[in-house]
Amino acid sequence: MNYFLGLDLGTGSLKTVLFDVNGKEVAVSEMEYPLYQPENGWSEQDPEDWYQASIETIRNVMKKSGVPAESVKGLGISGQMMGAVMMDQDGKELRRAILWNDGRTSEACEHVREIVGDDLFMKYSLTPARPGLTAAKIQWVKDNEPELYKKVAHIHLPKDYLRYRLTGEYATEVSDASAMQLLDIPNRKWATEILGKMDLTEEMLGKVYESHEITGYILPEVAEASGLTTACAVVGGASDNAAAGVGTGIVSPGRAMTTIGTSGTVFAYSEKPLLDPHKSVYTFCMPIPGAWHYMGSVNSAGGSLKWWRNNFYPEDLEYEAINKDALSSAIGANRLVYLPYLNGEQSPHFNLTCRGSFVGLAAIHTKADMTRAVMEGVTYALKDIMSGIRNTGVEVDHVHMCGGGSKSEFWRQLLADVYDLPVSLPAMKSENSAALGVAILAMVGCGSYDSVVDACNRIIKMRDEIYAPVEANVAAYESVYHEFDALYPKLKDNFKSILSL
Repeated sequence: MNYFLGLDLGTGSLKTVLFDVNGKEVAVSEMEYPLYQPENGWSEQDPEDWYQASIETIRNVMKKSGVPAESVKGLGISGQMMGAVMMDQDGKELRRAILWNDGRTSEACEHVREIVGDDLFMKYSLTPARPGLTAAKIQWVKDNEPELYKKVAHIHLPKDYLRYRLTGEYATEVSDASAMQLLDIPNRKWATEILGKMDLTEEMLGKVYESHEITGYILPEVAEASGLTTACAVVGGASDNAAAGVGTGIVSPGRAMTTIGTSGTVFAYSEKPLLDPHKSVYTFCMPIPGAWHYMGSVNSAGGSLKWWRNNFYPEDLEYEAINKDALSSAIGANRLVYLPYLNGEQSPHFNLTCRGSFVGLAAIHTKADMTRAVMEGVTYALKDIMSGIRNTGVEVDHVHMCGGGSKSEFWRQLLADVYDLPVSLPAMKSENSAALGVAILAMVGCGSYDSVVDACNRIIKMRDEIYAPVEANVAAYESVYHEFDALYPKLKDNFKSILSL
């Protein structure tokens, strides 16, 4: 039997999962690495840590599984989006990577807006200049580290840096490149007009592939270190959210996905690269030729709950006490609202200076109330994005849920009630959906299936249980959401002025 690897390069860890050709999970290995925050709002990682984690976890799954190296035919990489890895002409990284949730780029975003113009950004990237996207991070390095930038010969997204280390190839693919703000999204190629304005070249960014296409093969030294062979193909892969979309079967109209990891994402399939008239969500390339998706992200989704756990439930590693306490509090958390903007926010506000807050806090509130408020607040922020997607005219009739947050039965029902939509989970471990998604891309690239849609239809199975919205709960949550929705405009200026104290 043939086997395929899915590498999920996340913010907190890299997870490698080995699947057989039928999508059955065979072995898993995960390795954490540090996050560096040298200044308030900054977020960086050392790319070398990603490479070392990939080697160790691949070696671990090969040892655990006992699968012969020659039976592993392909590998796909799912990666955290919107980052920037600066490399010299020899392929050596010049600084730590600037990550998706880094908050330093507001001024750089305005500078790149002046250089390129929102008309060009809207024409090609289908969104105005955004501080969270890679173009603004590139501009920040140009503006603030000019001597270092003179040495830059290659600029890569996190997963594409890892591809280079594994294969020696400078390349990317359409789903992840969509979030760089440098791609012609309707035509799925580099936007040469934008590159020209920013003094970038296609050679600096690498060749653009479709997500299932083979981009290279494992290098001899990598094969020796990891336990693979040089015949193992590495396909384009996908951004983490697009990979999870494939891994949960979001490959046809009417389907949407919510994933709750460090960040939270709402993702919906689209047959056309349409603009969001309200500019509240992104339109990106789907890892399927001729398809696109709407997407929006909450910067601190599971990150909010992890922050809460680390400070107030440090022994609750499996979140059991947290879920129990949240369930013990009433809908609305006893009139307490949490805004989950710990690291600024992406959709729909695109404001890196806003910050988290509890509003309505009183002496009557308990730790359980505050716990529930955190989980509700994250879910209201996800509803902001779902509302933006629906406002584009996309019809959503069912939501697939994945990521670490999907392990919480309380959160599954909460999501169904707040969205007023049925929620279901993949039959496999939903937290491994992104790894399965890129493994499926590798299966297609290596010829095991005719297409991504064909593979998903044959591999993806959903659990029998469906979390249906409860009518009374829907109405109650809608009232609280109305208050949540009104708070950001009122506090927007305060967030900015507080940071300047």
